Amino acid sequence: MSIEKVRKYFEKFGLENEILEFPTSSATVELAAKALNTQEARICKTLSFKTNAGCILVCAAGDARIDNKKFKSKFGLKAKMLSSEDVEEYTGHKIGGVCPFAVEQEENVKVFCDVSLRRFETVFPACGSSNSAIELTPEKLFEYSNSLDWVDVCNLPD
Repeated sequence: MSIEKVRKYFEKFGLENEILEFPTSSATVELAAKALNTQEARICKTLSFKTNAGCILVCAAGDARIDNKKFKSKFGLKAKMLSSEDVEEYTGHKIGGVCPFAVEQEENVKVFCDVSLRRFETVFPACGSSNSAIELTPEKLFEYSNSLDWVDVCNLPD
């Protein structure tokens, strides 16, 4: 089970017991915000994009939307989302629980954090299942996800 891999991953940081599990689904930004009783913007969604060599994961705020021009400028390719099968193959996580932790094909997955997350003291990424999350500062998210860089590839609502 994917959440168990994430729990094991967090053992090295002493955070395995910090993973929150909910009796209801947290598979979407809206559902996660309800389960956590927080604003949707503080939910950290992990978006997966196809590359020639694997995939890019972008961790972004729940209210952020990918800006195709910014994405292409940063990564040199069109923002093309992975199919659900490819997401699971590369990350080891199913849609609804995708996170940047304990990814399956680590050598083929590049993780980035979008600056939209820096507006918050803490954010809530999923932990490998459709009913889990963990509360982290954006800096700790960057560290624990082995992110390569902070990027600006999203737009926020007006």
